[in-house]
Amino acid sequence: MKEKEITNFNRIEEAISYITTNFKSQPGLEEVAEKIHLSPYHFQRLFTDWAGVSPKKFLQ
Repeated sequence: MKEKEITNFNRIEEAISYITTNFKSQPGLEEVAEKIHLSPYHFQRLFTDWAGVSPKKFLQ
Protein backbone atom coordinates (compact mmCIF):
# COMPACT_ATOMS: atom_id res chain seq x y z
CA MET A 1 0.00 0.00 0.00
CA LYS A 2 1.00 3.57 -0.58
CA GLU A 3 1.68 5.85 2.38
CA LYS A 4 -1.64 7.70 1.93
CA GLU A 5 -3.56 4.40 1.89
CA ILE A 6 -1.77 3.26 5.05
CA THR A 7 -2.63 6.55 6.76
CA ASN A 8 -6.28 6.23 5.72
CA PHE A 9 -6.39 2.60 6.85
CA ASN A 10 -4.97 3.57 10.25
CA ARG A 11 -7.50 6.39 10.62
CA ILE A 12 -10.43 4.09 9.84
CA GLU A 13 -9.01 1.44 12.17
CA GLU A 14 -8.84 4.07 14.94
CA ALA A 15 -12.40 5.24 14.16
CA ILE A 16 -13.79 1.70 14.28
CA SER A 17 -12.01 1.08 17.56
CA TYR A 18 -13.41 4.33 18.99
CA ILE A 19 -16.94 3.55 17.79
CA THR A 20 -16.92 0.01 19.18
CA THR A 21 -15.45 1.11 22.50
CA ASN A 22 -17.97 3.95 22.91
CA PHE A 23 -21.04 2.48 21.19
CA LYS A 24 -23.21 2.83 24.30
CA SER A 25 -22.84 6.62 24.20
CA GLN A 26 -23.67 6.66 20.46
CA PRO A 27 -20.82 8.98 19.34
CA GLY A 28 -21.84 11.32 16.55
CA LEU A 29 -20.15 11.85 13.23
CA GLU A 30 -18.50 15.07 14.41
CA GLU A 31 -17.12 13.44 17.56
CA VAL A 32 -15.53 10.51 15.73
CA ALA A 33 -14.22 12.75 12.93
CA GLU A 34 -12.60 15.03 15.49
CA LYS A 35 -11.00 12.03 17.20
CA ILE A 36 -9.19 11.07 13.98
CA HIS A 37 -8.49 14.67 12.90
CA LEU A 38 -10.73 14.86 9.83
CA SER A 39 -13.70 16.98 8.84
CA PRO A 40 -17.03 15.18 9.29
CA TYR A 41 -17.61 15.19 5.52
CA HIS A 42 -14.22 13.72 4.70
CA PHE A 43 -14.47 11.17 7.51
CA GLN A 44 -17.88 9.94 6.34
CA ARG A 45 -16.70 9.60 2.75
CA LEU A 46 -13.48 7.85 3.74
CA PHE A 47 -15.21 5.52 6.22
CA THR A 48 -17.83 4.50 3.67
CA ASP A 49 -15.12 3.80 1.08
CA TRP A 50 -13.11 1.61 3.46
CA ALA A 51 -15.84 -0.06 5.53
CA GLY A 52 -18.51 -0.37 2.85
CA VAL A 53 -21.16 1.22 5.07
CA SER A 54 -21.67 4.66 6.53
CA PRO A 55 -20.49 5.35 10.08
CA LYS A 56 -24.14 5.58 11.19
CA LYS A 57 -24.98 2.15 9.73
CA PHE A 58 -21.86 0.70 11.32
CA LEU A 59 -22.87 2.09 14.70
CA GLN A 60 -26.34 0.57 14.39
